[in-house]
Amino acid sequence: MSKSQHLAQLRYLIVEKILPPIGVYRHIVISWLKARNVRSFVSLLLVGAIFSTAIAACSQSRYAGQSDVRLKLVSFSVTKAAHDQIIPKFVQKWKQEHNQNVTFEQSYGGSGAQAATVIVGTQQADIVHLALPLDVKKIQQAGLIKEGWENRAPRNGIVSRSVAAIVTRAGNPKGINSWQDLAKDGVTLIAANPKTSGIAIWEFLALWGSVTLTGGDETAALNYITKVYKNTPILTKDAREASDLFFQKNQGDVLINYENEIALAKKNGAELPYTVPKVNISIDNPIAVVDKNVDQHGTREVAAAFVDFLYSTEAQREFAKLQYRPVNPTVTQEVVAKYPKIDTLFTSQDLGGWDLIEKKFFANGAVFDQVQAAKKA
Repeated sequence: MSKSQHLAQLRYLIVEKILPPIGVYRHIVISWLKARNVRSFVSLLLVGAIFSTAIAACSQSRYAGQSDVRLKLVSFSVTKAAHDQIIPKFVQKWKQEHNQNVTFEQSYGGSGAQAATVIVGTQQADIVHLALPLDVKKIQQAGLIKEGWENRAPRNGIVSRSVAAIVTRAGNPKGINSWQDLAKDGVTLIAANPKTSGIAIWEFLALWGSVTLTGGDETAALNYITKVYKNTPILTKDAREASDLFFQKNQGDVLINYENEIALAKKNGAELPYTVPKVNISIDNPIAVVDKNVDQHGTREVAAAFVDFLYSTEAQREFAKLQYRPVNPTVTQEVVAKYPKIDTLFTSQDLGGWDLIEKKFFANGAVFDQVQAAKKA
């Protein structure tokens, strides 16, 4: 590349990339360059450094006096307790750093149902924090989130984790100590519906994997899981409704739920025995900025900052207080000894990944529908 080409490229970088592509700064720099016929590399670099420094200083106060920002957070049902602690910390931090008020409109419900409302537009979410990557993928496929969302946040877009736990009545009168015990005659299981709830999908996969990843074949897994769902008279819309039926209305002999949800119930006074199976599934909860909506609302920068904040040590400690398994390595080391040990922790990838899982288990006429049909027969 010639010297003149180098100069042209450097001018382009300064004017179009280092400086904002719109507004007074770009106009000033172009005029300045023309007036002084700036040609040398040194001069160009000095220009870039001076104006970059000036703009960086101005950016600290560019939010001052602007109107308040409102973010719409759509999440799955059991995250509310964590967000109630984390959001005020972010609001305070943003106010201190940018002198701008941020308010949150929050919505909680079954993950699948929440994703559906974002897709059809009845909820104009800026941010989604859902129970499983499959639900974010559906929003992406609808054209609201750009491909590669999982690469634009730390930890492949996974911001919180849990595992499955089995809760029983006081004294465990039905003798339920393992996944296999859920198929016993006379056991009533409270569970959510995979068509609307994230926990229900994780629950189904945990049951399936407890067979296929411990030496059993798929025929054995299908027979087992059919027996389990025959013991499930009601499928609730989400994890919170399942918990309320079990803890508040005293229905059922056993409940499968997020480990963190059971810890929250205990904190609220509903203490019952529970087991975290030694063979378990890593329940990975993703977060994503809804690109189309933040661009329409003009909230991208604040939304992205909130997502980043959720990975911070401060926010991850709040997740850990509610028995989520943190994804921040520092916080993980702080709390790892507090969690029950799991011998075999499998993931969605061990079951073939989300494309295969959706088609094989949850599409119309797939394994879950077959199990439901057998239950009614």
